[in-house]
This record gives sequence, C-alpha cells and structure tokens, in this order.
Amino acid sequence: MTVLGAGRGRRGHPIRHRLEYVMVMLVRVAVRVFPHRWVIRMGDTLGRLFHCFDLRRRATALANVKAAFPTRSDIECRAIVRGAFANLGRHVLHLLRFDTMGVEQMMTLIEFEGEERVEQSLASGQAVMYFAGHFGFWELQIMAHAARFEPILMVARTLDNPFLEAMIERLRTRIGTRVISRKGAVRRLLRGLYDHQSVGLMIDQHIEDRSAVTVKFFNRPASTTSTIAVLAMRAGVPIIPVFALPLPGGRYRMIYEAPIEQPDPDHPDAARVLTQRCTDVLEAYVRRYPELWLWMHRRWRVANVPDRSPDPERSDIT
Repeated sequence: MTVLGAGRGRRGHPIRHRLEYVMVMLVRVAVRVFPHRWVIRMGDTLGRLFHCFDLRRRATALANVKAAFPTRSDIECRAIVRGAFANLGRHVLHLLRFDTMGVEQMMTLIEFEGEERVEQSLASGQAVMYFAGHFGFWELQIMAHAARFEPILMVARTLDNPFLEAMIERLRTRIGTRVISRKGAVRRLLRGLYDHQSVGLMIDQHIEDRSAVTVKFFNRPASTTSTIAVLAMRAGVPIIPVFALPLPGGRYRMIYEAPIEQPDPDHPDAARVLTQRCTDVLEAYVRRYPELWLWMHRRWRVANVPDRSPDPERSDIT
C-alpha cells in the first residue's frame, strides 16, 4: 500500500532523493502549523500541479476513465481525472498532517461505520483479512484501524526514494502495524493468520506472477492477485472490505463492509470466484466515488499476461 506507487530500478539518485525528502519535511512543517482549511487548499494545489505536469499519468488516467465510463462525456471524464489528482494531493498532505498528531487527536477526526462486523469477527478469536484499493485515503486507514481495533500485517512495495520509504514505513508502523518484505511474504502471512494476526492487502494492481487470476473490473479483464482468496480459504478466516472516505471539515469515515461470501472450497475455480467477489465490492465504490480512485496507474494490461492457475507461494503482493 503506497501513496505514489512502487519503486523498481531507480535508486541511483541520492542527491535527488535527499532533495525530495527535504521538500517533504518542509511541507510536513507547513501542514502542522497552517489551519486545516489551508492544508486542504494546499492539497488541491498539489494535485493540480501533478495534473498539469505529469502528462503521462494524466493521459493514462483519462484513457482509463473513458474506458470505464464509455457513456460519459469527455468533459465529465476529464473532471473525474482532475478530481483524482486533487484527491491524491490532499491524501499526501493529510497523511503528513496525521503524522504530526497524537493518536487521540487523530481519532477525534475519524468516524466508523460497520465496526460491529470487525468486532464480531474478532470476538470469535479468529484473525481477519481486510482488503482495500488505492481508493479514498487508503494510507490513513492503516493507522486508524490499528488505533481502533488491532495492528495488522501488511506487505508493501518499496518507494524509489529510500528516505521517503523509511518515512512511510514509520507512519504505517507507529501504532503497531507490521510491514513485512515481499520475499517469503505469503508463508509469513499464513503463519500470522494461524497465530490470530489479521492481514491487510490491496487488490487493485496489475499482477504478473503465479498468483494472478483474470477477473472483470469495469467489464474489462484485469490480472489480479488471488492471494487474499487463497489465504482466507486456507486459514478459514473472513474477508472484510474497508474504505476510508473524506468528509467535510477534514474528517474521515472508515467503512467496513459485510464479509465477502466465500464459495465452496471444493469449487474448481474457488480462488477466482472469491477474487471476483472482492473486486466487485471495490468496483461498486469506485463507481460511486470515481474521483477517489487512483486512475493514473496501468491497471488493465491482461492481454500481456498469461492466465495461470493461482499459486500463492509465488505471489507478488502489493
């Protein structure tokens, strides 16, 4: 789970990385001392700058939105793209703002919906698997969930910038969440589930490993990790969708949906069926709030990926 995505192969720029880190630290100071309404405006401005200067991602986002909503006008699609960039800008600054808060202060800004579903599952003594997408305020929900219920185990790709990577990991783990490396992650996650430790995964990135299954996302084939489905069925734990939505006044709502109905484990395609059901819930939220999803990544590349039987032991979790 990352704010700006994964890093692969661009780690040879120490001067640039230090400059980026210094800039982020200066922004962190600003969001701490400025009134919240200013922080919101700063986030919108940051998003507009992303939109203006990142031509490649802007083009990718527009193409994705037009394919997902073929009946919407060009004006409507461009408005969704602008909203998605603005949401990303606000997300970055709100994350830095939360980093300056104590846990009690942070929790005064968050309301919960569906928390009884989590409490009921945890009361049974079993672990829970949670899934989300790059939707809403996905990084904030990691901290909020840990503060309200329990820390989770999660796997995340690393950022290009090692200084920012260390900062993001500190943010994620400050309330007890454990971030584990991708190497050997599946076995460690399964062991954690057996030890009654809950797990959180993202399900909306393109996958090219043996855990990949092809599901429909906005009526288009998308290669998706089946790891969450395979682990949940193997460990016998529920899967609960979770989403963090922005509210007026700098507040947020954490929504826990009903656990996903799991297919008969003897079904010949059970992992794909369960992965599709999880994807359907995410799609419903993106359709309802399209400006809150990260449209600027290349989600639909399934034509370049052979459809393999899921093998979680070789998974590329994000």
